Amino acid sequence: MATLAEIRAKLQEAQSKSTGSTSSGGDNAIYPHWNMQEGKEAVVRFLPDGNANNTFFWVERAMIKLEFAGIKGETDSRGKVQVQVPCVEMYNDGSVCPILSEVRGWFKDKSLEDMGRKYWKKRSYIFQGFVVEDALKEEKTPENPIRRFIIGPQIYQIIRSALMDPELEELPTDFLRGVDFRIAKTSKGGFADYSTSKWSRRERALTDVEKAAIEAHGLFNLSDFLPKKPTDVELKVIKEMFEASVDGMPYDAERWGQYYRPAGVAADRKSTRLNSSHTDISRM
Repeated sequence: MATLAEIRAKLQEAQSKSTGSTSSGGDNAIYPHWNMQEGKEAVVRFLPDGNANNTFFWVERAMIKLEFAGIKGETDSRGKVQVQVPCVEMYNDGSVCPILSEVRGWFKDKSLEDMGRKYWKKRSYIFQGFVVEDALKEEKTPENPIRRFIIGPQIYQIIRSALMDPELEELPTDFLRGVDFRIAKTSKGGFADYSTSKWSRRERALTDVEKAAIEAHGLFNLSDFLPKKPTDVELKVIKEMFEASVDGMPYDAERWGQYYRPAGVAADRKSTRLNSSHTDISRM
């Protein structure tokens, strides 16, 4: 487990680089805090990553949304559809994202800035931990009480800022002297707002029940829940889809369906449509 000093150093390094430069599974382990009613608050306790080589207690997920003018060959009223594809930069192995390679240059032209933001990667962060106070009043919970949390940029910045506070002496994930985190949902401008979320002021040792759960189930390796890294063939498909999206073309299920597709669309458009759903986490 990384120390607080190591986390701060790595966060500072990432911030310096930024300043200097111009999958969930079929279980219900994810706690959907975004479904809370406005004015409600859930209390969670974050835990370390099961991967001891990860400095942080989260992993970053980066996805790019591609919008298409409907689906090729269909004449129904579906309208525009979106496909999410992984940005390979999230794997931190030097891979080059074919979309961002193109889009970065757009920000040098003011007339293309809005289009650049549209195709820029959308970040979210995967954490794990316990739900201490359940604002959703879930009727059914997983046998393993260690849940996963998909955290959006707004809450992430609150978490990150606290970690950089020199007055913080212990890691919030420490089993004995850690602290809980309060996810508070309000609204602003018609959208969900989590800016009042905060760390608890009091330290709290994990309970015997929580420690027993960690002993029994172990901690997740958070990187296991990142999207599969695209192959070279899939990267070519992503680039082709991106170009079609920019050109205002419809989504071609026969061409791309076996790789990436909109929620509710089968790999072959002639097949029965899948009854699936998609959650937009860009504002969580």
